[in-house]
Amino acid sequence: MVTVTSRSPPCPTASRLSGFIIDCQTGDLDAAADFWAQALGCSVADRDAGDATAEYQMLGDTPGELHIEVQKVEHPSRVHLDIEADDIDAEAARLEALGANKIAFVKRWWVMEAPTGQRFCVVRTQHPERGVGWNAWD
Repeated sequence: MVTVTSRSPPCPTASRLSGFIIDCQTGDLDAAADFWAQALGCSVADRDAGDATAEYQMLGDTPGELHIEVQKVEHPSRVHLDIEADDIDAEAARLEALGANKIAFVKRWWVMEAPTGQRFCVVRTQHPERGVGWNAWD
């Protein structure tokens, strides 16, 4: 059973769609971020959203306050979604019970694969006050 709750995560386990990561196999991340910002009617809010091991640019003014980043990658270009959770291990276990597979734990999130083959990530909640309501899982 799922109960949609307020913007604050309920206890003990809650998750929701966090947003989308646009993986781009490109030599020009600025151009890729500019394209996607214009295509989606957004702005580029942070050109230096990455860290020492990853290159990201965060989009701003996104619909529904979704988290959308453009990421430079070595693998073929694709779009993947992130599910944010207050407890990523519990959420990964819940999704496994639904048929997903854990692929790898990377830094601080789970890379998973749906039964239909799509990759997605389970990430820690960063802004519980933003975005859509939470799904509380019984």
